[in-house]
Amino acid sequence: MTRVAELAEKHEVPRVHIALAWLLQKKPVTAPIIGATKTTHLEDAVGALSVNLTDEDVVYLEEPYVPHPIVVTSSSRRPVARRGVA
Repeated sequence: MTRVAELAEKHEVPRVHIALAWLLQKKPVTAPIIGATKTTHLEDAVGALSVNLTDEDVVYLEEPYVPHPIVVTSSSRRPVARRGVA
């Protein structure tokens, strides 16, 4: 969250714009599900369209992320991400 806040300050936009701009630049995402229940939520989402994150911004946001392995449990047969499993 700190990096999102830093980039929001750099771009002079709310943090939600940075988060949605990051999601929108991911391919093949064509339309993120934002779960808007209020007009302000929709206005925030539209505002993210005007944010242009640089490649360096994206790297900066993603750098701390550590992917977790996907584990299939025998009871569900659906992939489940588990932390701390190598």
